[in-house]
Amino acid sequence: MLHAVVPAGGSGTRLWPLSRAQRPKFLLPLTGSERSLLQSTVERLGHLSDTDHVYVVTGAAHAVDVARQLSHVPGDNILVEPSPRDSAAAISLAAAVIAERDPEAIMGSFAADHLVPDAEAFAETVGKAMELAADGLLMTIGITPTGPDTGLGYLRLGDPVGPGHKLAAFVEKPDQVSAVEYVSSGQYLWNAGMFVWRVDAFLDQLAKRKPQLHQTVRRLAEAWDSPQRESLFAQLWPTLEKISIDYAVMEPAAADGMVGVVPGTFKWDDVGDFDTLGQVLTGDAMGNVTINAGDAPEPLLNESKRNVVVSAGRRFIATIGMDDAIVVDTDDAVLVAPRDRAQEVKAVVEELKARGRDDLV
Repeated sequence: MLHAVVPAGGSGTRLWPLSRAQRPKFLLPLTGSERSLLQSTVERLGHLSDTDHVYVVTGAAHAVDVARQLSHVPGDNILVEPSPRDSAAAISLAAAVIAERDPEAIMGSFAADHLVPDAEAFAETVGKAMELAADGLLMTIGITPTGPDTGLGYLRLGDPVGPGHKLAAFVEKPDQVSAVEYVSSGQYLWNAGMFVWRVDAFLDQLAKRKPQLHQTVRRLAEAWDSPQRESLFAQLWPTLEKISIDYAVMEPAAADGMVGVVPGTFKWDDVGDFDTLGQVLTGDAMGNVTINAGDAPEPLLNESKRNVVVSAGRRFIATIGMDDAIVVDTDDAVLVAPRDRAQEVKAVVEELKARGRDDLV
């Protein structure tokens, strides 16, 4: 049985104004159904884990919404961070808590805001990773590239091992020329940030690479069910280094031959911006994708093609002769932009912060 961990953090700034700091994208219905990305992720993990083996790591600001959306997940399995300390702290805490309950457990970590339509193919791939994790390797799941993407990190394959490969190296986001070379070689996969390992093997590597982080999360996990938990968190959590799990553990462990990778052929998207959303969701006959995340009437899109229109308020939206655009309407903000500039939405959020308009972010 897999102990499935779902890190649920981040604010999804490229999906502003729909995604906000207080209601980030993983809580929103961006799956083409009424389910949120978080609910869809946990439902997908049902092919691998019972609900009492599912854990969510989230921030204090989102704990109530997470618990409400996942009412079937035990409350003790929702691990609440007092403040964000990046993925190494979040995932390491979950590993330590699981190790207290089941020292030989196999754990998987899967982000709350990814879209994977084929749950069976996903479960099959995770099963292969579990085979190699049982032998002590720290496993990651790479996605077979469908094209040269410069917005993703890559995994370079090493020697074959079992149903996968040793991982030769983690590779940072490339430029366009390098991305084409990577995909053409057949030796690289997209880094989707999915991990599988035995908790004891991971914690051994954590102790070797980041001993202070290891000591702290083990101490917090030991006190998890005690009255001292709150005071220990207040004392110890702010001292933890802000660092990603890749940099803290996975990259140095890969350099020592301790990391493996299994290729996943299932469709995967990280739903990073509105243009991506328009690609992964089914549109109408004119290629328009509409999402109703509020109480607005159906939009009217006259002679308009390939638009992404999100209604998150009560207003009626109409377009005439508009193509390849993004229109997002909320109660307090409206975004209009060309789809090919979807990545620049993040800059709007940064400008609002610079102006002191935290009420809008």
